[in-house]
Amino acid sequence: MAAGGGIDPIHQFEIHPIVGLRPFGLDLSFTNSSLLMVLIVGVVSLVMIYGSSQRAVVPGRLQSLAEIAYEFVASTVTGVMGKDGMRFFPFVFSLFMFVLTANLLGMVPSSFTVTSHIIVTAAFAFLVIGVVLVYGIVKHGSHFFGLFVPSGVPGWLLPFMVLIEAVSFVSRPISLSLRLFGNMLAGHIALKVFGGFVVALTTGAGVLGYVIAPLPLLLAIALTALEFLVAFLQAYVFAILTCVYLNDALHPGH
Repeated sequence: MAAGGGIDPIHQFEIHPIVGLRPFGLDLSFTNSSLLMVLIVGVVSLVMIYGSSQRAVVPGRLQSLAEIAYEFVASTVTGVMGKDGMRFFPFVFSLFMFVLTANLLGMVPSSFTVTSHIIVTAAFAFLVIGVVLVYGIVKHGSHFFGLFVPSGVPGWLLPFMVLIEAVSFVSRPISLSLRLFGNMLAGHIALKVFGGFVVALTTGAGVLGYVIAPLPLLLAIALTALEFLVAFLQAYVFAILTCVYLNDALHPGH
């Protein structure tokens, strides 16, 4: 809540320390964001470990969930990178499950959406690009930099194309992080605003407020359903773009 009792849509993104830790003057406090990330890792680990440990012919709910998640990510990886891409499956699967679970847990009332913070999405994005660079250079050596030299380009145009390809590559982690951050931030702000309209109309507008309140309430319900869809789509987009970028490390000449 904002000062004066109003609805503050930004308040939900504030980070609060739970356990203050300041060794050598560094702020290493355990915060609500840290707690949610630990919870996300725990939830994903429990679901996958328990689900994959069951070998029933007729799978239960957790086993079905684990199998669906595995098959979905595996088909995405092989569809973009081919069978060679399965060496990156644990990496892509971990990213997809973390982002998806973070997005879904962020929909729980009074929870915290870690993917609505640019520092989190940027860390994942730069991790992806770091893996691409390290693997590409180690695996292919100088041939990896052929990624920036398009084939069939006239010599006089080549320097410009190399510059464009280099700028495009550098912008990848920026666009990858901003896309996830922006969608989650905007969606939760919209939900908070429309929810605030309902509260304001029913508490401060008298009988007329109760007549008008169903409209923002219906919009809030529709936005909630849309936000669940966005939660999955953004995790999928993050995973498939990761596969596209990793494919450049596997096949830099393609």
